[in-house]
Amino acid sequence: MALAITDATFEEVVLKSDKPVMVDFWAAWCGPCRMVGPIIDELSTEYDGKVVVGKVDVDANQEFAAKYGVRNIPTVLVFHNGEVVGKQVGVAPKQTYADSLDALL
Repeated sequence: MALAITDATFEEVVLKSDKPVMVDFWAAWCGPCRMVGPIIDELSTEYDGKVVVGKVDVDANQEFAAKYGVRNIPTVLVFHNGEVVGKQVGVAPKQTYADSLDALL
């Protein structure tokens, strides 16, 4: 299961991580987000120990969504050494997300 990331934990979990981090910005009312959610959870299991995979509920946590210009959801950002190195807006096949992680491993 992907880690629940909040505005309070974002800096520690994402920006200070020594591993690549995939963050799914989503909301409960968003249909496409419900399609991406299970993919993100699968990746969390498959990349356990190699990558941090988490989700930010944009309704409850708006600070970092705004900071990174998340205007449409789902938006999945990939961070490496505290910097955004990948972005996928909307629904994509699981392999698209996996490829962005594999490139960093």
